[in-house]
Amino acid sequence: MKSLLFCMLFCCCLPFARAQETQQSISGIVRNEAGEPLEGVSIRAENTGSGTVVTTTSNNKGVFTFSRLPNGPYRLTFTHIGFTDRVENYVLNDRSISSLAVGLQRGASIAGDEVVVVGYGRASKRDLTGSVKSIKAADFNRGIINSPQDLLQGKISGVNVTSTSGEPGGLQSITVRGPGGIRTSNTPLFVVDGIPLDNSSPGGATNPLNFLNPQDIESIDVLKDASATAIYGSRGANGVVLITTRKGKAGFNNLAYNFSGGFSKLARKLPVFNAADYKREVAALGGEVEDFGGSTDWQDEVTRTAFTQNHNLALSGGNDRLTYYGSFGMQQQEGVLKGNILKRYNGRMNVSQKLFDNRVVIDVNLSANNTVNQRPDIAGLIGGSLSSNPTIPAYDEAGKPYQFENGINPLTVLDLEKDLTTINRILGNVSGAVTIVKGLVYKLNFGVDNSTSTRDVQSLPNTVPLRQGRLATLNNYNRNYLIENYITYSGDRGDHKYTILGGHSYQKVYLQGRGTSINNFPIGGVEPIYNPGTGLELTLANNRPFGYAEINELQSFYSRLNYQFRNKYLFTASLRADGSSKFGDNNKYGYFPSFSAAWIASKEDFLSNSIFSNLKLRAGWGQTGNQEIPAKITQALFTVSAGTSYPLYPAGAYPPGASYTRLANPDLQWEVSRQTDVGVDFEILNGALSGTVDYFRKVTDDILLLVIPADPVQPAPTVWNNVPDMTITNQGLEFDLQYRGRAGKDFSYSIGGNLTLIKNRVENSPYSVIPSGSASGAGLTSATINGYVNGEPIGTFYMQRFTGFDENGLSTYEDVTKDGIVNDKDRLALGSALPTRTYNLFLNMAYKGFDLSANFNGVAGNKVYDNTANAGFYKLLLSKSVNTTPEAIKYPEEAVTNAAPVSSRFLKDGKYFRFNNLTVGYNFNTMKLGISKAITAMRLSLTGQNLFVSTPYNGYDPEVNTDRAIESALSYGIDYLSYPKARTFLLGFNVTF
Repeated sequence: MKSLLFCMLFCCCLPFARAQETQQSISGIVRNEAGEPLEGVSIRAENTGSGTVVTTTSNNKGVFTFSRLPNGPYRLTFTHIGFTDRVENYVLNDRSISSLAVGLQRGASIAGDEVVVVGYGRASKRDLTGSVKSIKAADFNRGIINSPQDLLQGKISGVNVTSTSGEPGGLQSITVRGPGGIRTSNTPLFVVDGIPLDNSSPGGATNPLNFLNPQDIESIDVLKDASATAIYGSRGANGVVLITTRKGKAGFNNLAYNFSGGFSKLARKLPVFNAADYKREVAALGGEVEDFGGSTDWQDEVTRTAFTQNHNLALSGGNDRLTYYGSFGMQQQEGVLKGNILKRYNGRMNVSQKLFDNRVVIDVNLSANNTVNQRPDIAGLIGGSLSSNPTIPAYDEAGKPYQFENGINPLTVLDLEKDLTTINRILGNVSGAVTIVKGLVYKLNFGVDNSTSTRDVQSLPNTVPLRQGRLATLNNYNRNYLIENYITYSGDRGDHKYTILGGHSYQKVYLQGRGTSINNFPIGGVEPIYNPGTGLELTLANNRPFGYAEINELQSFYSRLNYQFRNKYLFTASLRADGSSKFGDNNKYGYFPSFSAAWIASKEDFLSNSIFSNLKLRAGWGQTGNQEIPAKITQALFTVSAGTSYPLYPAGAYPPGASYTRLANPDLQWEVSRQTDVGVDFEILNGALSGTVDYFRKVTDDILLLVIPADPVQPAPTVWNNVPDMTITNQGLEFDLQYRGRAGKDFSYSIGGNLTLIKNRVENSPYSVIPSGSASGAGLTSATINGYVNGEPIGTFYMQRFTGFDENGLSTYEDVTKDGIVNDKDRLALGSALPTRTYNLFLNMAYKGFDLSANFNGVAGNKVYDNTANAGFYKLLLSKSVNTTPEAIKYPEEAVTNAAPVSSRFLKDGKYFRFNNLTVGYNFNTMKLGISKAITAMRLSLTGQNLFVSTPYNGYDPEVNTDRAIESALSYGIDYLSYPKARTFLLGFNVTF
């Protein structure tokens, strides 16, 4: 049997009977590339003459039928999650069309009728009035994936994902249409199967979203503009990311096993001096060379070829009344730094039950996760590998790390330091939907997100160098409870269609943490992590226990109206009222409205014969809020001590008294973002070329800021306030474009990309600069790197401009004030860490069973501060026998005694263009192999990740963001001893029974 990319069903000629004009029909069967019938395919039949649209879905045998169709030209669009859309044109002329054979190929789906998830429901993409982007599993990034952010990076215009380091499971920052807060979180709201997550860390230095198994995710929908996010009110200011996990499908019962395994290597080393160059350069600077006789590349010694394996087993299926999806996943990922490994175990069960003639639907989603993350002392290991004398042997004659006085072997650091975090997390919800009468549905949703973590930070005792040993243990407990009730009513009257939503939500988050420590352990005994009781020092001076606990509550009322007139004039309005325990008594509730409208111009008669198969114009406005601030700060805080009272008697000790540490602030309120969006969606060439263009402007005011109080009587050194008149504006343009084509019956392809142009600006700040981004390294401790400056973007680097050297070889800096003295008053705004341009390019091709997908992404218009070079790569250190790179001797005229303070000398261009991933795969034709009864699908693939980066930045990687926040003012674009990124190659094998 011939293998075809689009398997053709044999056709039989049936007699056609002349029928009345209103009695024509179109019918056929839809199959996948293996020739199997596809159930649940969405088919949209549009009469391109009249604009009339009808829809249906294929049954469990892949069969579909449209009946009672009038004569005319029709465009049929076939859409199924995980498959490339197919568009076919037919003409009914007093005769029905039957026995159509339609083949769908696995790949991306982007048709206008694609179903996307929106707040508290689903909608056809064609019916949306806001800016929403949906990414299906077939479009996700490939390679080692630890979190949903990895799947999204570069895929959506306006969404910027930055990996703060190359560490497995490391933290990531994600912003939607730019950051709008200073000391409040800029992270979007994540909603998993209807449960809004709290962005609090479950513990350790890991990404809070690592608990999600990427293999379980079916789609990710990003709500970008306020008209789409306002339904989430005070939590939608930074955008909303809706994650939908896989569900079972009726009529398909299968078992799938997916495996991927491969290796990673350091993508880029820093060019520190080797032993010969080191001895020559130290001597040239007049330094004393201590030659140990070795020749060691310390970066090679502390890194390795890291191996990764990932196993996933999934069962799914069901019937018309009960569907299920269950999975188990295991991932073990070694980091390229020795002593670093991330282990993750996932289990999931999603069940849907229909009762009482499908009038009642009960959905249960439950996931359990165990993550174990072992880390070395990353900063110490990297710092040691860059600065250590390369003449020191790595190992002694006994094969142990070489020991020496007045220093420490980086391999000894590896043996002595351990950071071990274990996280257990359970996320589940049960929801019930009841159809009361036709069109009226009531839904109840109850969810729980429960996580516990234990983090042990251990330093073993040692003789050379002398260390007494220490163990610190931190325990975190996070509880997130949600209960929602909402009613949806949908109806239509002639040309009018409408959906009305109203509901109530209550969410309670409980956070608790406790920590203990102990010092002075015996050498050679059991590791302290397994027996803390061997520690000898328990004095409170060095080992005082600590802890915290807080409860945050959010009560909300929300409503939304969706209205359509003649299927081409669309209107949406929403209103949400949020009450938060984080705010003062006078402003517990905030109100967040939104309005948006769309016009499907392609349905107008004057465009019926135009090049546009779809043309939709959108506009919307809305406001959202931000409550991501510490709990309890609006409440009064007291201190009880003997030093805060008056004597009651002429002699004797003072009795304990109470005094204010913080005054109550009942007027604190939400930070509010107001956003306007104007966009156009289009499809031309019968849908082959599609795209979206958006203009947005987001203005955030009532900025929440930790400030020094104006009232000198205020007992607290700092207080939280809404800064009047201060604004942060993000505005820009977004472009998405994709072309899909075919060459013959066996070759198909798609090519496209996105581009975001964005400007960020801080205005009307009452402060000349709000410092952020503290520097690290000897002599740099009190220095700041970036700050929030009027008229400049967030993440602006605010420092002195380096102008060269004087006749003595000492650094000179621009005297901005022209007063003859160079000091902090001469600092300038010298660029921002925020890129002004982000872009992504992709290519997908398929020929018979072979397929290829490639993704590129990049940023421009941003800078990175190389704090690593500032702290370690300059002449003075090299002259003292500290190893550096050639950057330290870049300037021959520089004096050996010259210091290196924070300045533009170490401020570098952060743009890059990255070949993010490439996948080549082959889908076996199981029917041709004669195994289709047992194996319905089988695939082999090879993926390369982070294949190359083109950038002027000479650090490990330009995509970096070491957290150096000052008093919670967020920092951006600082590189300090960051975990280097890896280049990865993975072999994958998928089989479905």
